[in-house]
Amino acid sequence: MKVSVFIATSLDGYIARQNHALDWLTGANDQQSTDQDYGYFDFIKTVDVLVMGRSTFDVVVKFDGWKPPEDTRVVVLTHRDLDIPQEFAECINVMSGSPQTMIAQLEAAGAQHLYIDGGNVIQQFLKEDLVDDLIISTAPVLIGSGIPLFAELNADIKLKVNSSKVFDSGLTQTHYTTDRRTHQTSG
Repeated sequence: MKVSVFIATSLDGYIARQNHALDWLTGANDQQSTDQDYGYFDFIKTVDVLVMGRSTFDVVVKFDGWKPPEDTRVVVLTHRDLDIPQEFAECINVMSGSPQTMIAQLEAAGAQHLYIDGGNVIQQFLKEDLVDDLIISTAPVLIGSGIPLFAELNADIKLKVNSSKVFDSGLTQTHYTTDRRTHQTSG
């Protein structure tokens, strides 16, 4: 199973302010285009399961017009009760447990490509060396503090740069792959 990250960060490595606000991403750069998808729609077509953390779900479900991606199962990782809005009750699943356990369950159910989202979830998957590729869009803004994309790891994770592109907005998107599959077969 392929596990991917597709996320934006500030130049100083934050994915949101401490209060989960994303104003710096859409409003910090007057030249930044809010109608550009930066490859997200093509990416999401390759995904069959979107896995996000509880905090991320609580934020995105309040976005005006947010709805789960079509033909994509949505899993919210949480150990607490979750109030799912009625309009999403049929398409949102709740799971708990380790990333390895969750991957095994989703793979047994036929999942082939996971898109993981949310700082804590991404950090857990990286710590267990379960991420195959990362598409990271870096906004040209420093916000000084917030929710970091990266945290402590169990070991170094070597990355290969597949591509890098600078958009007119100043946002730089880099696609990295890990050598996770090599680690699994050689270790």
